[in-house]
Amino acid sequence: MTKAKSAPDDAPDRSQLRAIIADLQDGVLLIEGDGRVAWANEAMLRMHGVSRLADLGATTAAYRERFALRYRNGQAVRPQSYPMERLCRGEAFGDLVVEVSAKSHPEKQWVQCLRGLPLADRQGEADCHVLIATDATEAFEAEERFERMFNANPAPAIIVRIADLRYVRANQGFLEMTGWRTQDIVGQRLYDVDLLHGAERRDLAKSHLSEWRTVPQMEAELPLPHEATRLVMLAGQPIEISGERCMLFTFADLEPRRQAEIALRQSEERFAKSFRFAPIPMSLSSLNGHRILNVNHAFLEMTGWRHEEVVGRRPGEIELWQSSVTRREVEARLAESGRFRGYELKVKTKSGDLVDCLVSAESVTINDERCVLASFQDIRERKRTELELVAAIDAAMQDTSWLSQKIMDKLAAVRSPRGAGAHGGVTSSDLTARESEVLALIAQGAGDDLIARTLSLSRNTVRNHVARLYAKIGAHNRGEAIIWARDRGHSAKGAGKSGPAR
Repeated sequence: MTKAKSAPDDAPDRSQLRAIIADLQDGVLLIEGDGRVAWANEAMLRMHGVSRLADLGATTAAYRERFALRYRNGQAVRPQSYPMERLCRGEAFGDLVVEVSAKSHPEKQWVQCLRGLPLADRQGEADCHVLIATDATEAFEAEERFERMFNANPAPAIIVRIADLRYVRANQGFLEMTGWRTQDIVGQRLYDVDLLHGAERRDLAKSHLSEWRTVPQMEAELPLPHEATRLVMLAGQPIEISGERCMLFTFADLEPRRQAEIALRQSEERFAKSFRFAPIPMSLSSLNGHRILNVNHAFLEMTGWRHEEVVGRRPGEIELWQSSVTRREVEARLAESGRFRGYELKVKTKSGDLVDCLVSAESVTINDERCVLASFQDIRERKRTELELVAAIDAAMQDTSWLSQKIMDKLAAVRSPRGAGAHGGVTSSDLTARESEVLALIAQGAGDDLIARTLSLSRNTVRNHVARLYAKIGAHNRGEAIIWARDRGHSAKGAGKSGPAR
Protein backbone atom coordinates (compact mmCIF):
# COMPACT_ATOMS: atom_id res chain seq x y z
CA MET A 1 0.00 0.00 0.00
CA THR A 2 1.27 3.43 -0.92
CA LYS A 3 1.73 5.48 2.23
CA ALA A 4 0.32 8.97 2.36
CA LYS A 5 2.89 11.67 2.85
CA SER A 6 2.84 14.14 5.67
CA ALA A 7 3.30 17.89 5.82
CA PRO A 8 6.53 19.64 7.09
CA ASP A 9 8.21 18.53 10.30
CA ASP A 10 7.01 21.44 12.38
CA ALA A 11 3.40 20.26 12.09
CA PRO A 12 1.87 18.85 15.29
CA ASP A 13 2.44 15.14 15.81
CA ARG A 14 -0.79 13.33 15.02
CA SER A 15 0.74 9.96 14.17
CA GLN A 16 -1.76 8.00 16.25
CA LEU A 17 -4.71 9.71 14.55
CA ARG A 18 -3.19 9.05 11.16
CA ALA A 19 -2.62 5.40 11.96
CA ILE A 20 -6.26 5.01 12.93
CA ILE A 21 -7.70 6.58 9.77
CA ALA A 22 -5.09 5.51 7.23
CA ASP A 23 -7.03 2.44 6.09
CA LEU A 24 -10.55 3.83 6.28
CA GLN A 25 -12.73 3.45 3.18
CA ASP A 26 -13.73 7.10 3.47
CA GLY A 27 -11.15 9.65 2.40
CA VAL A 28 -9.68 11.82 5.15
CA LEU A 29 -7.72 15.03 4.68
CA LEU A 30 -6.12 17.06 7.50
CA ILE A 31 -5.72 20.82 7.03
CA GLU A 32 -3.73 23.03 9.34
CA GLY A 33 -5.25 26.24 10.60
CA ASP A 34 -3.05 28.29 8.27
CA GLY A 35 -4.37 26.46 5.19
CA ARG A 36 -1.55 23.97 4.78
CA VAL A 37 -2.56 20.47 3.59
CA ALA A 38 -1.06 18.34 6.33
CA TRP A 39 -2.00 14.76 5.53
CA ALA A 40 -4.32 12.55 3.48
CA ASN A 41 -5.08 8.84 3.63
CA GLU A 42 -4.95 6.42 0.71
CA ALA A 43 -8.69 6.66 0.01
CA MET A 44 -8.56 10.48 -0.31
CA LEU A 45 -5.63 10.29 -2.74
CA ARG A 46 -7.47 7.68 -4.81
CA MET A 47 -10.56 9.90 -4.98
CA HIS A 48 -8.41 12.57 -6.66
CA GLY A 49 -6.55 10.25 -9.01
CA VAL A 50 -3.14 10.89 -7.40
CA SER A 51 -0.65 8.80 -5.44
CA ARG A 52 1.21 11.48 -3.46
CA LEU A 53 0.13 14.11 -1.02
CA ALA A 54 2.11 16.73 -2.94
CA ASP A 55 -0.12 16.13 -5.97
CA LEU A 56 -3.08 17.51 -4.02
CA GLY A 57 -1.25 20.79 -3.47
CA ALA A 58 0.58 22.02 -0.45
CA THR A 59 -2.11 24.58 0.45
CA THR A 60 -5.76 25.16 -0.10
CA ALA A 61 -4.90 27.75 -2.75
CA ALA A 62 -2.71 25.20 -4.57
CA TYR A 63 -5.55 22.66 -4.37
CA ARG A 64 -7.92 25.12 -6.07
CA GLU A 65 -5.44 25.56 -8.92
CA ARG A 66 -5.25 21.82 -9.53
CA PHE A 67 -8.86 20.65 -9.00
CA ALA A 68 -12.21 21.92 -10.23
CA LEU A 69 -15.33 21.41 -8.13
CA ARG A 70 -18.92 21.54 -9.38
CA TYR A 71 -22.23 21.09 -7.71
CA ARG A 72 -24.54 18.36 -8.99
CA ASN A 73 -26.53 20.90 -10.96
CA GLY A 74 -23.41 21.66 -13.01
CA GLN A 75 -22.68 25.02 -11.39
CA ALA A 76 -18.99 25.61 -10.54
CA VAL A 77 -18.07 25.96 -6.86
CA ARG A 78 -16.70 29.47 -6.25
CA PRO A 79 -13.16 29.73 -4.77
CA GLN A 80 -14.34 31.05 -1.40
CA SER A 81 -16.86 28.20 -1.22
CA TYR A 82 -14.38 25.37 -1.67
CA PRO A 83 -14.80 22.97 1.27
CA MET A 84 -11.17 23.56 2.47
CA GLU A 85 -11.72 27.32 2.49
CA ARG A 86 -14.89 26.96 4.51
CA LEU A 87 -13.09 24.76 7.03
CA CYS A 88 -10.27 27.28 7.40
CA ARG A 89 -12.88 29.92 8.22
CA GLY A 90 -14.11 27.65 11.03
CA GLU A 91 -17.27 26.57 9.25
CA ALA A 92 -18.36 22.97 9.79
CA PHE A 93 -20.68 21.30 7.26
CA GLY A 94 -22.11 17.93 6.36
CA ASP A 95 -23.30 16.03 3.29
CA LEU A 96 -22.05 18.40 0.63
CA VAL A 97 -22.12 16.60 -2.75
CA VAL A 98 -19.69 17.84 -5.40
CA GLU A 99 -18.11 16.58 -8.61
CA VAL A 100 -14.29 16.69 -8.46
CA SER A 101 -12.05 16.64 -11.53
CA ALA A 102 -8.35 17.36 -12.11
CA LYS A 103 -7.97 20.43 -14.31
CA SER A 104 -5.21 18.63 -16.20
CA HIS A 105 -7.60 15.68 -16.93
CA PRO A 106 -11.16 17.09 -16.84
CA GLU A 107 -12.61 13.92 -18.40
CA LYS A 108 -11.94 12.03 -15.18
CA GLN A 109 -14.46 12.84 -12.48
CA TRP A 110 -15.42 11.65 -9.00
CA VAL A 111 -18.59 12.34 -7.07
CA GLN A 112 -17.79 13.00 -3.43
CA CYS A 113 -20.07 13.46 -0.45
CA LEU A 114 -18.09 15.74 1.92
CA ARG A 115 -18.27 16.51 5.62
CA GLY A 116 -16.02 19.01 7.41
CA LEU A 117 -15.30 19.46 11.12
CA PRO A 118 -12.55 21.07 13.27
CA LEU A 119 -10.19 19.17 15.59
CA ALA A 120 -9.60 20.93 18.94
CA ASP A 121 -6.40 20.81 21.00
CA ARG A 122 -6.29 20.22 24.74
CA GLN A 123 -7.27 23.80 25.39
CA GLY A 124 -10.31 23.43 23.12
CA GLU A 125 -8.84 25.56 20.37
CA ALA A 126 -9.22 24.36 16.78
CA ASP A 127 -5.70 23.75 15.51
CA CYS A 128 -6.59 21.34 12.68
CA HIS A 129 -9.50 20.68 10.35
CA VAL A 130 -10.69 17.36 8.97
CA LEU A 131 -12.31 16.90 5.54
CA ILE A 132 -14.04 13.52 5.17
CA ALA A 133 -15.05 12.35 1.68
CA THR A 134 -17.26 9.40 0.71
CA ASP A 135 -16.87 8.18 -2.86
CA ALA A 136 -20.40 8.35 -4.32
CA THR A 137 -19.30 8.01 -7.93
CA GLU A 138 -20.81 4.57 -8.54
CA ALA A 139 -24.02 5.43 -6.76
CA PHE A 140 -24.49 8.61 -8.76
CA GLU A 141 -23.53 6.91 -12.01
CA ALA A 142 -26.19 4.30 -11.28
CA GLU A 143 -28.64 7.10 -10.55
CA GLU A 144 -27.70 8.80 -13.81
CA ARG A 145 -28.28 5.57 -15.69
CA PHE A 146 -31.65 5.29 -13.99
CA GLU A 147 -32.43 8.91 -14.91
CA ARG A 148 -31.57 8.28 -18.57
CA MET A 149 -33.61 5.10 -18.66
CA PHE A 150 -36.52 6.71 -16.82
CA ASN A 151 -36.63 9.72 -19.13
CA ALA A 152 -36.16 7.70 -22.33
CA ASN A 153 -38.77 5.09 -21.48
CA PRO A 154 -41.91 5.78 -23.55
CA ALA A 155 -44.16 4.33 -20.85
CA PRO A 156 -45.64 7.21 -18.81
CA ALA A 157 -44.14 7.26 -15.30
CA ILE A 158 -43.81 9.57 -12.29
CA ILE A 159 -41.96 9.23 -8.97
CA VAL A 160 -43.30 10.28 -5.56
CA ARG A 161 -41.07 10.67 -2.51
CA ILE A 162 -42.63 8.86 0.45
CA ALA A 163 -41.29 11.20 3.16
CA ASP A 164 -43.30 14.23 2.03
CA LEU A 165 -45.44 12.76 -0.79
CA ARG A 166 -43.97 15.16 -3.33
CA TYR A 167 -43.38 14.45 -6.99
CA VAL A 168 -39.64 14.33 -7.65
CA ARG A 169 -39.54 13.15 -11.27
CA ALA A 170 -41.88 12.87 -14.27
CA ASN A 171 -40.73 11.41 -17.57
CA GLN A 172 -41.50 12.62 -21.08
CA GLY A 173 -44.10 9.91 -21.64
CA PHE A 174 -46.10 11.15 -18.65
CA LEU A 175 -45.84 14.78 -19.76
CA GLU A 176 -46.96 13.95 -23.31
CA MET A 177 -49.88 11.83 -22.13
CA THR A 178 -51.19 14.39 -19.64
CA GLY A 179 -50.17 17.74 -21.11
CA TRP A 180 -48.55 18.81 -17.82
CA ARG A 181 -45.19 20.62 -17.79
CA THR A 182 -42.32 19.52 -15.56
CA GLN A 183 -42.50 22.72 -13.52
CA ASP A 184 -46.23 22.14 -12.98
CA ILE A 185 -45.65 18.70 -11.47
CA VAL A 186 -42.23 18.26 -9.87
CA GLY A 187 -42.26 19.67 -6.34
CA GLN A 188 -46.04 19.48 -6.01
CA ARG A 189 -47.61 17.31 -3.33
CA LEU A 190 -49.36 14.12 -4.42
CA TYR A 191 -52.81 15.34 -3.46
CA ASP A 192 -52.34 18.76 -5.09
CA VAL A 193 -52.26 16.98 -8.44
CA ASP A 194 -53.99 13.80 -7.35
CA LEU A 195 -53.01 10.90 -9.56
CA LEU A 196 -55.17 8.63 -7.39
CA HIS A 197 -58.23 10.71 -8.24
CA GLY A 198 -61.07 8.42 -9.23
CA ALA A 199 -59.02 5.27 -8.58
CA GLU A 200 -61.33 2.28 -8.30
CA ARG A 201 -59.53 1.21 -5.08
CA ARG A 202 -58.33 4.57 -3.83
CA ASP A 203 -58.22 3.64 -0.13
CA LEU A 204 -56.14 0.53 -0.88
CA ALA A 205 -53.74 2.57 -3.01
CA LYS A 206 -53.29 5.20 -0.27
CA SER A 207 -52.69 2.52 2.35
CA HIS A 208 -50.05 0.73 0.28
CA LEU A 209 -48.39 4.04 -0.57
CA SER A 210 -48.04 5.04 3.07
CA GLU A 211 -46.66 1.58 3.91
CA TRP A 212 -44.23 1.66 0.97
CA ARG A 213 -45.82 -1.43 -0.54
CA THR A 214 -46.62 -2.28 -4.14
CA VAL A 215 -49.77 -0.55 -5.36
CA PRO A 216 -51.71 -3.09 -7.47
CA GLN A 217 -53.03 -2.24 -10.90
CA MET A 218 -56.27 -0.28 -10.95
CA GLU A 219 -58.16 2.13 -13.17
CA ALA A 220 -58.11 5.81 -12.29
CA GLU A 221 -59.13 9.20 -13.67
CA LEU A 222 -55.84 11.06 -14.04
CA PRO A 223 -56.27 14.85 -13.64
CA LEU A 224 -55.16 16.95 -16.60
CA PRO A 225 -54.69 20.71 -16.99
CA HIS A 226 -57.90 22.72 -17.33
CA GLU A 227 -59.93 20.34 -15.13
CA ALA A 228 -60.06 17.52 -17.67
CA THR A 229 -59.30 13.87 -16.81
CA ARG A 230 -57.86 10.86 -18.62
CA LEU A 231 -58.71 7.22 -17.99
CA VAL A 232 -55.57 5.22 -17.14
CA MET A 233 -54.46 1.97 -15.58
CA LEU A 234 -51.90 2.75 -12.85
CA ALA A 235 -49.59 0.66 -10.69
CA GLY A 236 -46.98 1.61 -8.07
CA GLN A 237 -43.59 0.03 -7.35
CA PRO A 238 -41.49 0.90 -4.26
CA ILE A 239 -37.92 2.06 -5.14
CA GLU A 240 -35.02 3.88 -3.47
CA ILE A 241 -33.37 6.94 -4.98
CA SER A 242 -30.29 8.40 -3.27
CA GLY A 243 -31.23 6.51 -0.15
CA GLU A 244 -34.77 7.95 -0.06
CA ARG A 245 -37.91 5.84 -0.22
CA CYS A 246 -39.97 6.59 -3.30
CA MET A 247 -42.88 5.13 -5.26
CA LEU A 248 -42.59 4.70 -9.02
CA PHE A 249 -46.03 5.00 -10.63
CA THR A 250 -46.46 3.74 -14.19
CA PHE A 251 -49.51 4.21 -16.38
CA ALA A 252 -51.26 2.54 -19.30
CA ASP A 253 -53.41 4.93 -21.31
CA LEU A 254 -57.00 3.66 -21.47
CA GLU A 255 -58.48 6.83 -22.96
CA PRO A 256 -58.40 5.51 -26.57
CA ARG A 257 -60.37 2.47 -25.38
CA ARG A 258 -62.93 4.71 -23.66
CA GLN A 259 -63.28 6.88 -26.75
CA ALA A 260 -63.74 3.78 -28.89
CA GLU A 261 -66.44 2.53 -26.52
CA ILE A 262 -68.21 5.89 -26.68
CA ALA A 263 -68.01 5.88 -30.47
CA LEU A 264 -69.31 2.30 -30.52
CA ARG A 265 -72.25 3.20 -28.30
CA GLN A 266 -73.07 6.17 -30.53
CA SER A 267 -72.73 3.96 -33.58
CA GLU A 268 -75.00 1.35 -32.02
CA GLU A 269 -77.58 4.03 -31.23
CA ARG A 270 -77.51 5.21 -34.86
CA PHE A 271 -77.75 1.60 -36.02
CA ALA A 272 -80.72 0.97 -33.74
CA LYS A 273 -82.59 3.98 -35.14
CA SER A 274 -81.80 3.05 -38.74
CA PHE A 275 -82.81 -0.56 -38.07
CA ARG A 276 -86.06 0.34 -36.35
CA PHE A 277 -87.34 2.74 -39.02
CA ALA A 278 -85.94 1.08 -42.17
CA PRO A 279 -88.69 0.59 -44.80
CA ILE A 280 -87.41 -2.92 -45.65
CA PRO A 281 -88.34 -5.73 -43.22
CA MET A 282 -85.29 -6.68 -41.17
CA SER A 283 -84.40 -9.05 -38.34
CA LEU A 284 -81.42 -9.45 -36.02
CA SER A 285 -80.65 -12.89 -34.63
CA SER A 286 -77.80 -14.66 -32.88
CA LEU A 287 -75.45 -16.60 -35.15
CA ASN A 288 -75.12 -19.28 -32.51
CA GLY A 289 -78.59 -20.70 -31.90
CA HIS A 290 -80.39 -18.39 -34.38
CA ARG A 291 -82.50 -16.84 -31.63
CA ILE A 292 -84.27 -13.67 -32.81
CA LEU A 293 -82.92 -10.63 -30.95
CA ASN A 294 -84.86 -7.85 -32.64
CA VAL A 295 -87.12 -7.09 -35.61
CA ASN A 296 -88.16 -3.77 -37.10
CA HIS A 297 -91.59 -2.25 -37.77
CA ALA A 298 -91.61 -3.26 -41.44
CA PHE A 299 -91.00 -6.91 -40.48
CA LEU A 300 -93.95 -6.85 -38.07
CA GLU A 301 -96.19 -5.28 -40.71
CA MET A 302 -95.24 -7.90 -43.31
CA THR A 303 -95.63 -10.94 -41.03
CA GLY A 304 -98.44 -9.80 -38.74
CA TRP A 305 -96.53 -10.76 -35.57
CA ARG A 306 -96.19 -8.52 -32.55
CA HIS A 307 -92.72 -7.62 -31.27
CA GLU A 308 -93.02 -9.59 -28.02
CA GLU A 309 -94.25 -12.67 -29.92
CA VAL A 310 -91.09 -12.85 -32.00
CA VAL A 311 -88.13 -11.58 -29.98
CA GLY A 312 -86.39 -14.30 -27.99
CA ARG A 313 -87.75 -17.14 -30.12
CA ARG A 314 -86.17 -19.18 -32.91
CA PRO A 315 -87.47 -19.14 -36.53
CA GLY A 316 -88.57 -22.76 -36.13
CA GLU A 317 -90.75 -21.87 -33.14
CA ILE A 318 -92.79 -19.32 -35.09
CA GLU A 319 -92.51 -21.24 -38.42
CA LEU A 320 -90.98 -18.24 -40.15
CA TRP A 321 -90.01 -20.16 -43.27
CA GLN A 322 -92.19 -22.13 -45.68
CA SER A 323 -90.83 -25.42 -44.37
CA SER A 324 -88.28 -26.91 -42.00
CA VAL A 325 -86.22 -27.87 -45.06
CA THR A 326 -85.93 -24.20 -45.99
CA ARG A 327 -84.98 -23.28 -42.41
CA ARG A 328 -82.21 -25.87 -42.28
CA GLU A 329 -80.90 -24.74 -45.65
CA VAL A 330 -80.74 -21.11 -44.45
CA GLU A 331 -78.96 -22.10 -41.24
CA ALA A 332 -76.50 -24.27 -43.19
CA ARG A 333 -75.62 -21.38 -45.50
CA LEU A 334 -75.03 -19.09 -42.54
CA ALA A 335 -72.88 -21.69 -40.77
CA GLU A 336 -70.80 -22.16 -43.92
CA SER A 337 -70.07 -18.57 -44.92
CA GLY A 338 -71.88 -16.28 -42.46
CA ARG A 339 -73.73 -14.55 -45.29
CA PHE A 340 -75.81 -14.92 -48.47
CA ARG A 341 -77.31 -12.53 -51.03
CA GLY A 342 -80.56 -12.46 -52.98
CA TYR A 343 -81.88 -15.84 -51.89
CA GLU A 344 -85.51 -16.27 -53.10
CA LEU A 345 -87.57 -17.78 -50.26
CA LYS A 346 -91.14 -17.92 -49.02
CA VAL A 347 -91.74 -16.40 -45.59
CA LYS A 348 -94.77 -17.55 -43.61
CA THR A 349 -96.86 -14.89 -41.86
CA LYS A 350 -98.62 -15.31 -38.54
CA SER A 351 -101.85 -16.14 -40.39
CA GLY A 352 -100.11 -18.82 -42.48
CA ASP A 353 -99.92 -16.90 -45.75
CA LEU A 354 -96.71 -17.23 -47.79
CA VAL A 355 -94.84 -14.11 -48.89
CA ASP A 356 -92.34 -14.34 -51.74
CA CYS A 357 -89.19 -12.59 -50.53
CA LEU A 358 -85.69 -11.95 -51.75
CA VAL A 359 -83.66 -12.60 -48.57
CA SER A 360 -80.12 -11.42 -47.83
CA ALA A 361 -78.17 -12.00 -44.61
CA GLU A 362 -74.87 -10.70 -43.24
CA SER A 363 -73.01 -11.57 -40.04
CA VAL A 364 -72.22 -8.57 -37.78
CA THR A 365 -70.77 -8.10 -34.29
CA ILE A 366 -72.90 -6.18 -31.78
CA ASN A 367 -71.91 -5.87 -28.12
CA ASP A 368 -69.19 -8.49 -28.71
CA GLU A 369 -71.79 -11.01 -29.91
CA ARG A 370 -71.81 -12.50 -33.40
CA CYS A 371 -75.22 -11.80 -34.95
CA VAL A 372 -76.99 -12.14 -38.29
CA LEU A 373 -78.69 -9.13 -39.85
CA ALA A 374 -81.27 -10.28 -42.42
CA SER A 375 -83.37 -8.23 -44.83
CA PHE A 376 -86.56 -9.38 -46.57
CA GLN A 377 -87.58 -7.74 -49.86
CA ASP A 378 -91.23 -8.45 -50.64
CA ILE A 379 -91.33 -9.49 -54.32
CA ARG A 380 -94.98 -10.56 -54.51
CA GLU A 381 -95.87 -7.68 -56.81
CA ARG A 382 -92.93 -8.40 -59.06
CA LYS A 383 -93.81 -12.09 -59.25
CA ARG A 384 -97.42 -11.22 -60.10
CA THR A 385 -96.27 -8.89 -62.86
CA GLU A 386 -93.97 -11.56 -64.26
CA LEU A 387 -96.78 -14.11 -64.38
CA GLU A 388 -99.04 -11.66 -66.17
CA LEU A 389 -96.29 -10.90 -68.67
CA VAL A 390 -95.67 -14.60 -69.29
CA ALA A 391 -99.38 -15.11 -69.92
CA ALA A 392 -99.37 -12.22 -72.37
CA ILE A 393 -96.36 -13.65 -74.21
CA ASP A 394 -97.97 -17.08 -74.34
CA ALA A 395 -101.10 -15.53 -75.84
CA ALA A 396 -99.03 -13.67 -78.37
CA MET A 397 -97.18 -16.84 -79.33
CA GLN A 398 -100.43 -18.51 -80.38
CA ASP A 399 -100.47 -16.35 -83.49
CA THR A 400 -97.09 -14.94 -84.45
CA SER A 401 -97.66 -14.39 -88.13
CA TRP A 402 -98.41 -10.72 -87.61
CA LEU A 403 -95.57 -10.01 -85.14
CA SER A 404 -92.31 -8.58 -86.46
CA GLN A 405 -88.95 -10.01 -85.36
CA LYS A 406 -88.19 -6.72 -83.54
CA ILE A 407 -91.31 -6.97 -81.39
CA MET A 408 -90.52 -10.61 -80.58
CA ASP A 409 -87.05 -9.60 -79.39
CA LYS A 410 -88.45 -6.89 -77.13
CA LEU A 411 -90.99 -9.25 -75.60
CA ALA A 412 -88.25 -11.76 -74.88
CA ALA A 413 -86.03 -9.09 -73.29
CA VAL A 414 -88.85 -7.91 -71.05
CA ARG A 415 -89.55 -11.50 -69.96
CA SER A 416 -85.93 -12.22 -68.95
CA PRO A 417 -84.40 -9.21 -67.15
CA ARG A 418 -81.93 -11.44 -65.35
CA GLY A 419 -80.27 -12.80 -68.50
CA ALA A 420 -78.94 -16.25 -69.22
CA GLY A 421 -78.30 -19.13 -66.90
CA ALA A 422 -81.87 -19.60 -65.66
CA HIS A 423 -81.93 -23.36 -65.97
CA GLY A 424 -79.63 -25.84 -64.28
CA GLY A 425 -76.52 -25.55 -66.44
CA VAL A 426 -77.98 -26.91 -69.77
CA THR A 427 -76.12 -25.45 -72.76
CA SER A 428 -76.68 -25.43 -76.51
CA SER A 429 -74.23 -28.29 -76.92
CA ASP A 430 -76.55 -30.51 -74.87
CA LEU A 431 -79.23 -30.35 -77.61
CA THR A 432 -79.46 -32.73 -80.55
CA ALA A 433 -79.23 -31.36 -84.08
CA ARG A 434 -83.02 -31.77 -84.59
CA GLU A 435 -83.77 -30.08 -81.22
CA SER A 436 -81.55 -27.17 -82.23
CA GLU A 437 -83.46 -26.80 -85.53
CA VAL A 438 -86.82 -26.88 -83.74
CA LEU A 439 -85.66 -24.40 -81.11
CA ALA A 440 -84.34 -22.00 -83.75
CA LEU A 441 -87.68 -21.97 -85.54
CA ILE A 442 -89.56 -21.49 -82.24
CA ALA A 443 -87.29 -18.55 -81.48
CA GLN A 444 -88.19 -17.05 -84.89
CA GLY A 445 -91.89 -17.25 -84.00
CA ALA A 446 -92.83 -20.32 -86.02
CA GLY A 447 -95.83 -22.39 -84.95
CA ASP A 448 -95.98 -26.19 -84.98
CA ASP A 449 -97.46 -26.34 -88.51
CA LEU A 450 -94.78 -24.10 -89.98
CA ILE A 451 -92.04 -26.06 -88.20
CA ALA A 452 -93.49 -29.32 -89.63
CA ARG A 453 -93.50 -27.91 -93.18
CA THR A 454 -90.05 -26.38 -92.87
CA LEU A 455 -88.41 -29.54 -91.51
CA SER A 456 -90.60 -31.96 -93.51
CA LEU A 457 -91.98 -33.56 -90.37
CA SER A 458 -95.43 -34.54 -89.23
CA ARG A 459 -97.22 -32.31 -86.76
CA ASN A 460 -97.19 -35.04 -84.08
CA THR A 461 -93.42 -35.49 -84.51
CA VAL A 462 -92.91 -31.75 -84.08
CA ARG A 463 -94.99 -31.78 -80.91
CA ASN A 464 -92.89 -34.63 -79.49
CA HIS A 465 -89.67 -32.75 -80.27
CA VAL A 466 -91.09 -29.61 -78.60
CA ALA A 467 -92.09 -31.54 -75.46
CA ARG A 468 -88.63 -33.13 -75.10
CA LEU A 469 -87.02 -29.76 -75.76
CA TYR A 470 -89.11 -28.06 -73.03
CA ALA A 471 -88.15 -30.75 -70.52
CA LYS A 472 -84.46 -30.49 -71.35
CA ILE A 473 -84.16 -26.70 -71.09
CA GLY A 474 -86.65 -26.32 -68.23
CA ALA A 475 -89.22 -24.31 -70.19
CA HIS A 476 -92.89 -24.47 -69.31
CA ASN A 477 -94.26 -22.68 -72.34
CA ARG A 478 -93.29 -21.23 -75.70
CA GLY A 479 -92.40 -17.85 -74.20
CA GLU A 480 -89.80 -19.32 -71.85
CA ALA A 481 -88.37 -21.42 -74.71
CA ILE A 482 -87.98 -18.30 -76.85
CA ILE A 483 -86.15 -16.50 -74.04
CA TRP A 484 -83.80 -19.46 -73.53
CA ALA A 485 -83.12 -19.64 -77.28
CA ARG A 486 -82.62 -15.89 -77.75
CA ASP A 487 -80.17 -15.75 -74.84
CA ARG A 488 -78.10 -18.39 -76.63
CA GLY A 489 -78.33 -17.12 -80.19
CA HIS A 490 -80.69 -19.75 -81.60
CA SER A 491 -82.84 -17.23 -83.45
CA ALA A 492 -80.44 -17.07 -86.37
CA LYS A 493 -79.12 -20.63 -86.68
CA GLY A 494 -80.15 -24.21 -86.94
CA ALA A 495 -83.37 -23.70 -89.02
CA GLY A 496 -84.07 -25.19 -92.42
CA LYS A 497 -83.86 -23.27 -95.68
CA SER A 498 -87.44 -22.09 -95.58
CA GLY A 499 -87.98 -19.54 -92.81
CA PRO A 500 -91.27 -18.90 -91.08
CA ALA A 501 -93.94 -16.86 -92.79
CA ARG A 502 -93.75 -13.12 -92.07
